[in-house]
Amino acid sequence: MTPDEYVEAVLDLVERIPPGRVMSYGAIADALAERSGRSSARLVGTIMARHGGGVPWHRVVNSAGRLPPGHEREARARLRAEGTPLRGAGVDMAAAVWSPEEGM
Repeated sequence: MTPDEYVEAVLDLVERIPPGRVMSYGAIADALAERSGRSSARLVGTIMARHGGGVPWHRVVNSAGRLPPGHEREARARLRAEGTPLRGAGVDMAAAVWSPEEGM
């Protein structure tokens, strides 16, 4: 998979995350690792920062449920509107995490 194909694969996967659910950067990297040969949460974060404006970026959080840095207020409002389970300053990962194996 080329770097451009990996960017597209990340964005495609983010588009599949249903409303009210989230994935972590690392979970996205892991889900694409077999096809891409890459598994880097940091790379997924970079892709989201550079190219994620057209996808539901607010559904991607860190593994502890922390919201995207610098966009916490907007992300929280969007997640709340979708009915995403929130906890403290972030997402309740035990209740909100989604896996591509679950389907849509």
